[in-house]
Amino acid sequence: MKKLLLIFCAAAGLYSCKNDHTGAGESQMKNTFHKMLDQYWEERMQLFPLEATANGDNRYNDKMTITISETFRDSLRRFCHNYLNQLDDIDSSQLSADDQISYRLFGYEMEMNLQQLNFPTHYLPINQFWSFTLDLPTLASGQGNQPFKTVTDYDNFLKRVSVLPAWTDTAIVNMRKGIKEGWVLPKSLVVKILPQLKPMTGDDPRESIFYGSIKLMPDSFSKEDKDRLTTAYADMITNTVKPSYQKLYNFFEQEYLPAARTTDGIGALPRGKEYYQNCIKYWTTTSLTPDSIYNLGMSEVGRLEHEMNEVKDAVAYKGDLKAFFDYLNKDPQFFPFKTPKEVLDSFWAIKKQEDPQLKRLFNHTPKSPFTIRQTEAFRAASASAEYNPPSEDGSRPGIFYVPILDATKFNAVGMETLFLHEAIPGHHYQISIQQENKNLPQFRRFLWYGAYGEGWALYSETLGKELGLFQNPYQYFGHLSDAIHRAIRLVVDVGIHYKGMTREEAVAFMVAHERISVEEATTEIERYMAIPGQALSYKIGQVTISAERKKYEEKLGSRFKIASFHDEVLKNGCLPLSILQEQLLIWAKNQ
Repeated sequence: MKKLLLIFCAAAGLYSCKNDHTGAGESQMKNTFHKMLDQYWEERMQLFPLEATANGDNRYNDKMTITISETFRDSLRRFCHNYLNQLDDIDSSQLSADDQISYRLFGYEMEMNLQQLNFPTHYLPINQFWSFTLDLPTLASGQGNQPFKTVTDYDNFLKRVSVLPAWTDTAIVNMRKGIKEGWVLPKSLVVKILPQLKPMTGDDPRESIFYGSIKLMPDSFSKEDKDRLTTAYADMITNTVKPSYQKLYNFFEQEYLPAARTTDGIGALPRGKEYYQNCIKYWTTTSLTPDSIYNLGMSEVGRLEHEMNEVKDAVAYKGDLKAFFDYLNKDPQFFPFKTPKEVLDSFWAIKKQEDPQLKRLFNHTPKSPFTIRQTEAFRAASASAEYNPPSEDGSRPGIFYVPILDATKFNAVGMETLFLHEAIPGHHYQISIQQENKNLPQFRRFLWYGAYGEGWALYSETLGKELGLFQNPYQYFGHLSDAIHRAIRLVVDVGIHYKGMTREEAVAFMVAHERISVEEATTEIERYMAIPGQALSYKIGQVTISAERKKYEEKLGSRFKIASFHDEVLKNGCLPLSILQEQLLIWAKNQ
């Protein structure tokens, strides 16, 4: 990168002239940099139209790129190299402090994208947890990010789905290459994919999830448009969706499952341990070693288990911790609900309880609206509680989704912690404040780093007492249960992918140390098997943010203001942890 040449002038007039010239140069450099970032974002939205739709940019709602193709990967590689070359022509010393953050983040993004392309992840295009084959039905249902408000919206989705057969063929070609090169999924995951594909192969299009938007068609549409679109969607399901999912189902059942591996961790693949180290860097934004993460996890499990025993003893429960887990999972007092509305109302009550304290902990709060909804029935069985971000224009609120299959079996223990994480002040505050910050370039307003985003949400769980929650010891135990769950992730994720721990051993470790059933633990472990390293981001981020807070509370004393600290953590949006720490150091010096 270029460095600013400093010229010292003896004469005051010459100095003034040079100073004006430097100001003009800085302005020109700033404009060049901003123009490059704007151009990047425009090109990125065209490369990733599904991402554009999720962001509320509806210009490409009829497009779908096949991001798993070799051609696309080559284009993405050239794309990143091109912008790195452009970045090299920017003199960062002539940029403002905020722009210098953007400069570093942009370079970091391009480099990480290129590093990811060094591994054949496109040979694993489908898993049971995150997959295009799961995302597309959600879009089609009319309950996702794809808008279905106008006739054009409906026509756009028909065009988008027309790419599905080509995507399917590409996925199968890639997986066949993966079989040859040893990049295949474990058998235990493949058997979970088959029942996810099967419902899309039904004979009656009206029973398909892809017909969901037709059932929600606005009354304002003309009869002609209603009839045309109804016929078109039935044809789409019969002639595009069903054959594509059937082809995938047949391939997985007849060809892929017999070739799937019996090992569990990604480390068993060619260059697998190298890839896992890359996953650690990607998800944690650090250079931590697998062993250091594993040791941190074991230490945290021990610490939290000790505190859980203290709560158990405080409520005078006679029995060991494992028996206490069973008590919390079975005793009727922890299942007080009869209807889904009662569950949702209980979450609204948590919000009302914490509202008065939020003003003390935060100076800056989101403008985006927020709501709580029950997860749609078609996906509730396989869904976890989750947060869906608001659209940039505010037309779609931030939504805290709660899956409620049977309200009478919804356990109240841990509800406060769940709300803190997924809703307020967790994901809703962090994501909304980031998207609303017009001072950030577009790429930063939608940037996501798991260690920061999930780290903030997990840190938010630790604010329960300060927000007037956790007054019930069982709710506090629920908080500890979630905390130890994230600590266990460090142990089992590294264990599976780096240390040779089996799926069964990981499940047993999880069941032994937290309030979870074997079935729930199996689902969790299989998630980590499918997405190496993602589960590490929560605890690594939270530990970092909590350590920064403690450090500056001690260093600043009475000058430490918690609301100011939180504002500083959130104001720049998602950052790699090292850059967050640098910004907090600058903030502390100004207190």
